[in-house]
Amino acid sequence: MAPMIDDIIYVAVSNNVKESKPTLLWTLQNSGGKKVCIIHVHQPAQMIPLMGTKFPASSMKEQEVRAYRELEKQNMQKILNEYLLICRQMGARAEKLHAEKDCIEKGIVELISRYGIRKLVMGAAADKHCSSCRKTMDLKSKKAIYVRQQAPLSCHIQFVCKGHVIHTREASLHRADAEVTSLLQVSPDIENGQSNHLPLRSPTTRHDLRVELTNPAQDLLRRVRSVKIEKFGGSRTDVSSPVISEGFSITSTSERNAISRRSSPWGFGHSACFSSDISLVAYGETGESGNGLELYALPQSKEDLHPSSPPSVLDGSIDDTLQNHLDKVMAEARNARQEAFQETVNRGKAEKNAFDAIHKAKASESLYVEELKQRKEIEESLVKEKEQLGKMKNQHGKVMEELQFAIGQKSSLEMQVAASEQMVKELEQKIISAVELLQNYEKERDELQTDRDNALKQAEELRKKRGEASSESMPQFFSEFSFSEIEEATRNFDACLKIGEGGYGTIHKGALRHTEVAIKMPHSHSLQGPLEFHQEVDVLSKLRHPNLVTLIGACQEAWALIYEYLPNGSLEDRLSCEDVNSLPLSWQIRVRIAAELCSALIFLHSCEPNSIIHGDLKPANILLDANLVTKLSDFGICRLFSRDQSSNNLTQLWRTEPKGTFVYMDPEFLSTGELTSKSDVYSFGIILLQLLTGRLAMGIAKEVQYALDTGKLNALLDPLAGDWPFVQAEQLARLALRCCDINRESRPDLESEVWRVLEPMRISCGGPSSFQIGSEERCSPPTYFICPIFREVMQDPHVAADGFTYEAEALRGWLDSGRDTSPMTNLKLEHCNLVPNHVLRSAIQEWLQQQ
Repeated sequence: MAPMIDDIIYVAVSNNVKESKPTLLWTLQNSGGKKVCIIHVHQPAQMIPLMGTKFPASSMKEQEVRAYRELEKQNMQKILNEYLLICRQMGARAEKLHAEKDCIEKGIVELISRYGIRKLVMGAAADKHCSSCRKTMDLKSKKAIYVRQQAPLSCHIQFVCKGHVIHTREASLHRADAEVTSLLQVSPDIENGQSNHLPLRSPTTRHDLRVELTNPAQDLLRRVRSVKIEKFGGSRTDVSSPVISEGFSITSTSERNAISRRSSPWGFGHSACFSSDISLVAYGETGESGNGLELYALPQSKEDLHPSSPPSVLDGSIDDTLQNHLDKVMAEARNARQEAFQETVNRGKAEKNAFDAIHKAKASESLYVEELKQRKEIEESLVKEKEQLGKMKNQHGKVMEELQFAIGQKSSLEMQVAASEQMVKELEQKIISAVELLQNYEKERDELQTDRDNALKQAEELRKKRGEASSESMPQFFSEFSFSEIEEATRNFDACLKIGEGGYGTIHKGALRHTEVAIKMPHSHSLQGPLEFHQEVDVLSKLRHPNLVTLIGACQEAWALIYEYLPNGSLEDRLSCEDVNSLPLSWQIRVRIAAELCSALIFLHSCEPNSIIHGDLKPANILLDANLVTKLSDFGICRLFSRDQSSNNLTQLWRTEPKGTFVYMDPEFLSTGELTSKSDVYSFGIILLQLLTGRLAMGIAKEVQYALDTGKLNALLDPLAGDWPFVQAEQLARLALRCCDINRESRPDLESEVWRVLEPMRISCGGPSSFQIGSEERCSPPTYFICPIFREVMQDPHVAADGFTYEAEALRGWLDSGRDTSPMTNLKLEHCNLVPNHVLRSAIQEWLQQQ
């Protein structure tokens, strides 16, 4: 059975849990174990936040307002659930009740009236008045003052501030009930014959009744005595008068006399019924609010029944039979009134119980609805938990599978770790053995170096004894200088005259025999020894080419080399622009440098009887004279190969330990130790990419390849070189990437493929139209002037997708015949577009004019 409403304490809370929590805690501590109901009036927001500001609800769309209202309700439910959680933590039974109202205090009053709330606890003051509120014991909050004044008087309200009751409004209706009950208890028994006249005036409205019941008991008695009613006598009938407005039965004096005349069974001139005053015997609650009262009245005495008895009766003129009959009737009337009084009391109690039962039923119904709602929520949460449990089971299965797999991997990794540890131990032993072997090799090297120095000293002594002149071992056009001359030329190796430094040693500028020279002096710990010294002297003293550096002489005492002085330094310095006074190289000069470098390499590779592989091609070894003409230098680690007389191709390779600069070295040479002419082609390709972009050599091939694939080559070209002709730049980039191919066999031949692309470009930049290989000048049509298809000098050269140049008419005929492959490589062409080669066309026209 649901608890009585009087057994429930209602607590009014706000949407701020922190603010209303002290009030709720005070209620729970003073509830005496009774159930607590949390009531809350939700005030809808009139300004709705949107896009960082607030808009009036009336100016927004209905859907947006509805969505925001729904969000407000969800937040309200969360807040009420927090209050319920506090109650559960305190071990109290609790429920919630809420309403929606624009005015909070009016909503609280409406909830009190609607649900017949008898006990209410609410906050007493706003925060800013809370401290003063406890001192003055007065209400400061407008809401609290409004509820105190407007709430039904049947409700007992306690106003709490920070855990202290500062004001209590007692329920006035309870006092009225007590006063009426006391009146019933002190009413004299009818049989005693005492007459207590309690006239009763019926209030016109229920509100008037409630107000009058709050007055003192004396005022209530005065008003009860002012009302008189009549009842019919002579038989056992219902003594309660008909209930009129708000439970009162009032009969006026004129009506009473009329009823007496119409009902008189005696036929005399007076009323045969008995008139009496009415006294208050019971009350009960009426209506849904429980504030109405029904008052019932009964006759009190014989004198009241006979206000106008005939004198004959009073004087004993009636005979004894009639007197007995009258006494009997009076006794029956008294019994009937007593029974009617008891039935009236019972009826009042029954009606009060009925009203209580109605209230209990309504409370039970609300509790049932709330419990049903909570049950639905619990069922929904249970369904969600079951779904989550299923998901967790699936996840658990997956995790277990992953765990099993991880355990298997762990065991496998542990085995690998054990094997790795064993391998590490073996490698450590090998390293220890290698270190010991290296120490032995170093000891042997030191001994060999000592023997070499002794042998050299002995050789020098023998040379001096025999008086051999240096000219006998050197070529006729080669000079030998003494160490003292070198010291004098360099002013004892003055640091101000140092113009370069490398792994071999330092380079100083000097003047020998009235000639400006560059003196290359090795370090004591130089990477190049006597073997490299003699090799470079032997190569450069016998070779002459416009693009090879001129070796003027040497000093065998210090292993020093004397070259012609080149004022513009190395290509590496000019590309990096280390000298702020020097201007950057234009793209025309860069094209000419590439062509001159290619000419020098072709010359070296085609030397008779031995081909020469430079082996250390890099920008630091490419020097520039006063006219920016290329001069290739540093032949200390070059290699000589015998040539097959039956063909012009290099047939032998040299197996040796890789030496040189890593980023310019052939990858196959690094992996196999096999040095060929294609190794110089790889280094030439890297240098050509640097001439195009001005970037460092590390990773440059991948950058250029990516730029070509994405069509962003222009962004990669060196802006210091000026505006590159895009067709030439793209042609040079593709040619350089072919030279840098990892596969040695895929790299192009310098003379037959690379030179025929660079030579026309050099001519367009102002260079001569022919070049020298050895001492023989080529005057016949260069091979790159010949169309690969027609085998004759081209008139309208065009570049195809394979990078080769063809006569336009011949290539169109090739493609029109249904072929889509390259005439040179037999590979499928990426596209059929042709680009005019204006540079080559100009070179061909110039050559034809010279002929």
